Amino acid sequence: MRNNHGNGFFSRIRAFFATRAENSNHWFKRFWHRYQLTRWLIVTFLAVVFVLSAVLTFQAKTANVRDLKAQLEKTTYIYDASNQKAGSLYAQKGTYVPLSRISPNISKAVISTEDRNFYHEYGFSLKGIARAGLLFIKNKLLHRNYISGGGSTLTQQLVKNAFLSQEQTLTRKLKELFLSIEVENVYTKNDILSMYLNNAYFGNGVWGVQDASQKYFGKSASQLTVPESAVIAGMLTNPSGFNPIDHPIRAKARRNVVLGLMAETGVISKNQLKAYQQTPIVVNDTYQTKDSYKYPYYFDAVINEAISKYGLTESEILNHGYKIYTYLDQNDQSQMQANFKNPYLFPSDAADGTKVQAASVAVNPNNGGVMGVVGGRGQHVFRGYNRATQITRQPGSTIKPLAVYTPALENGYFYDSMLQDKKTSYGSNHYTPKNYNNVYQGKIPMYQALAQSVNAPAVWLLNKIGINKGFDSVKKFGLPVTKKDDNLALALGGMNNGVSPQQLAGAYTAFANNGVRTQPHYIRKIVDATGKVIVANPDVTTTKVMSPKVAKQMTSMMMDVFNYGTGATAKPAGYTIAGKTGSTEADATSDGDSTRDKWIVGYTPDVVVATWEGFDSTNQNHHLENLSGTGVGPLFKTQMEQILPYTKQTPFETKDATSLAKAANSSSSVWDDIQNGAADIGNQIERGASSAANTVKRWWDNATSGIFGH
Repeated sequence: MRNNHGNGFFSRIRAFFATRAENSNHWFKRFWHRYQLTRWLIVTFLAVVFVLSAVLTFQAKTANVRDLKAQLEKTTYIYDASNQKAGSLYAQKGTYVPLSRISPNISKAVISTEDRNFYHEYGFSLKGIARAGLLFIKNKLLHRNYISGGGSTLTQQLVKNAFLSQEQTLTRKLKELFLSIEVENVYTKNDILSMYLNNAYFGNGVWGVQDASQKYFGKSASQLTVPESAVIAGMLTNPSGFNPIDHPIRAKARRNVVLGLMAETGVISKNQLKAYQQTPIVVNDTYQTKDSYKYPYYFDAVINEAISKYGLTESEILNHGYKIYTYLDQNDQSQMQANFKNPYLFPSDAADGTKVQAASVAVNPNNGGVMGVVGGRGQHVFRGYNRATQITRQPGSTIKPLAVYTPALENGYFYDSMLQDKKTSYGSNHYTPKNYNNVYQGKIPMYQALAQSVNAPAVWLLNKIGINKGFDSVKKFGLPVTKKDDNLALALGGMNNGVSPQQLAGAYTAFANNGVRTQPHYIRKIVDATGKVIVANPDVTTTKVMSPKVAKQMTSMMMDVFNYGTGATAKPAGYTIAGKTGSTEADATSDGDSTRDKWIVGYTPDVVVATWEGFDSTNQNHHLENLSGTGVGPLFKTQMEQILPYTKQTPFETKDATSLAKAANSSSSVWDDIQNGAADIGNQIERGASSAANTVKRWWDNATSGIFGH
């Protein structure tokens, strides 16, 4: 009885849910038909397909497909300042040859293996797409976010290599499909085959069938036999695994598979198949690697500027056949590179063999064009660390003309004004700058303080004119100062971020260019593979930093740096230059004379050269010696002696400050009046007379108008 009662209960439960399910199903059908959901799903699906097709079609139409052949045929060349070829850039590119110079055996082997219906399809294969679709669904079910199978025609493979990344996703596959259709719209089948064969990778860093033929068989692509062509075609699916140099047994097995496919398609007979499969593979490597990246640091900088300033990508620059015109002087660049390989121009290596590093840059001050640049010693890494443009080191005393002496001249001081040279503490933190070897003279003329790079007078003078004036001056010179640098330590190069040699050279263009600073840059024109000019005469950033008169007075003082001052041993024989030396103390050592950085920047009206030396990482075991800052001299001197003979050798329009001071003290009586007046004025200043500075300035202008000009 109990079992019957239990069965009846469950029967009623099942009947209840069955009734509910039937009612729900009936309601769902009525709802589906009432709102015509089938039609809406179809419309939604078609709308998504339409929008997606429109987007992909637009992308394909705007992908510059018409330029593809020209881009693949041509190499990107760099041209120097005289419009002469300086070298070439290439990555996925070999020697391009037309289809007429490629053996028909290669074409037959590739088509038989990779795309039998090449001449009968329109860029895609429905069977291939269906196969790829099934594999995509399978991978999704297995939680694999990629496409693991083929389905690609030769046209699609060309598009993938030329336009797209190698990622295996549905989005990339759809882009590939629409781009392939566009390629078929624009080019003939023979054009597509030619581009594919010249753009394919064949292992061992070799691109294109011409270079592959030289690499593996020592002959031109037009001379390849059927078995050799089968080897070449067999490498396409796995260049590293099937090349005959590294894997001869696997290469032969793969070759025989390709020969079998050629027999299946009827391009060779069964008798030929047997004969060819017995043929041994004879490797003959006569391929010579192209080394046209002649000026690596300069070319790196050109690529970086094209990317950052003009929006090109690295791949486009390397592979799209541009002509890039620069300010390069090949003589200067070649000499600079040779110098950096000469160990006698550098301090000794550290005890563990670590090289002293260095960087140099030469800039035309009139237009800002970089004439030469080297960013380090030792092995170059493509687009690697370029110390000439990327290091940020404190500039030491090279900043004194920028932060102290230029604003001082602009605020009533003169090149021979007497400055205090005493050990002095400033501010609540008792900042106390020290001279080299703790030697002080009490007073010193400005031009001597600059030439001898004396620290105490520079800080005293910055304190007198106001730190804000020095800070603003450094900003006008284009150096990256921050609020943390707004203090007296700026007079000696104390900066939070530091500078690069290129930034320092750019700052000094203002002295060489009558007070106008020009921004260093590399590119003056870019032409694409079709001949279209995409960059022409780019605007040069210029900033007026000081008057021509102040620039001339600063030059007169900085000429003494190389005549009598800290740069005397670095002066190029037979030439007159101006500039400044600098050094920074190595804090991480116990040696008070150890140095972290050494700088020299020198210029004429035609060229500015900035050179830095130091270790990448300064510590107890890696530091330079001699804080006087002259150790970088041999490299700088050699560079200037090689560069200056090829410039216009434009002379300075002033004499050095020491000669001017001697002439002023021994010539006309006007200087006696000035000196006597200066003594009286000094007393007036002490008594607080506000007109003294104006009086001196008026006398000075009258006396120096014939010396410095206006």
